Amino acid sequence: LSRAQRPPRRARAIRGRCGGSGRSPQAGMAAEDEAELSLLECRVCFEPYGPDGQRRPLNLPCGHVLCRGCVGALAGAERQRLECPFCRRLCGPAETSDCRPLLQLLELLGPAGGGLASALGRSGGGAAAAPAGLELRLCLGGWGSLVNPTGVAACPESGRLAVAHDGKKRIHVFGPSGACLRRFGERGDAGNDIKYPLDVTVTSDGHVVVTDGGDCSVKAFDFEGRGVLAVREGFCLPWGLDATPKSEVILTDSEAGALYRLEADFRRGELKKCQMIRSRLVSPRAVAVCQTSGAVVVIEHLNRARGPSKGSTRVKVFSAEMDLIGQMDSFGLNLVFPSRIHATAAAFDKEGRVIVTDVCSQAVICLGKPEEFPIFNPLISHGLSYPVGLTYTANNCLVVLDSGDHSIKVYSST
Repeated sequence: LSRAQRPPRRARAIRGRCGGSGRSPQAGMAAEDEAELSLLECRVCFEPYGPDGQRRPLNLPCGHVLCRGCVGALAGAERQRLECPFCRRLCGPAETSDCRPLLQLLELLGPAGGGLASALGRSGGGAAAAPAGLELRLCLGGWGSLVNPTGVAACPESGRLAVAHDGKKRIHVFGPSGACLRRFGERGDAGNDIKYPLDVTVTSDGHVVVTDGGDCSVKAFDFEGRGVLAVREGFCLPWGLDATPKSEVILTDSEAGALYRLEADFRRGELKKCQMIRSRLVSPRAVAVCQTSGAVVVIEHLNRARGPSKGSTRVKVFSAEMDLIGQMDSFGLNLVFPSRIHATAAAFDKEGRVIVTDVCSQAVICLGKPEEFPIFNPLISHGLSYPVGLTYTANNCLVVLDSGDHSIKVYSST
């Protein structure tokens, strides 16, 4: 399509480009309208995208997005090759694919359309609404008590909290009232010492399990601090882990790009089985298990060498049978959330909703149930510095590990 063949832009788009650097508030609003319009329309024919037919958005192999009608027009009658109108890369129509983030955004906006801001305000119905009103009930730790904490977990029976950090004794156990009950896990090179803890979980039978990045192992302790089991073989870099109601442990191997299920008799210190249950993941780190459905959420770190300021993350949710049932990456999240998102930790609430921490906006966000992705409800939007850990207690308090000020923050519903 030549420029002469393209239909003129709608008046709203033209008005959105008016104004210089000293724009008035009205011009700023017009610019926001223009950005929103550009996101939702084909950049060749300038018609709005739709979920079906000729208006359906398609990805070209180069990454640019066109509607299906323009892909067909550019390919011509023989439909063999087309040239991207932006970067001039050649491809075939069969090499295109659905642009899922835009399709999900269109579904979120609904048939009536509406702005991105109005979409952010929707809770998605009663079943998907996030828990209302969280207030800070307790703050534990702080510099000197905890040093660069990396993981937090709650005991489902006693309500005690286990925290992994970089102190001389790597594991701190706090009681429900906030008192520090015990410290264990010496820093050192002995068999049960912990070199570099990455994450921690607590099984239903009362054992603390830690991933140790220093010697690429998984180590288990009782609540008295006695080492009961160490698994050192078969892992490249075990990172995140969470316990199932059956005291099995689901863990990620960041270097291997895999998810494992570890079954053990922790009381006897016997490993029964360590089985890979998912492969071909991209640097998986945080993981959480839904205690009711058995679903598993994993956070992948894409472009990990670039750091959280530029890197990208992807949230994947699997069924108990390890079938992929939902996913959303930073690009898709950024389409409908007003700031950049870099997810670091995940948890399921008692209703089966996925909750994540975001270090870019210093927030805790509810993404809704897996089958309802994406639903965006900020649960905590202030008072956090660098949230890296997340868990729920048996009485439904939300526990956030804040590495920025080396603290644990416990929130309860108002």
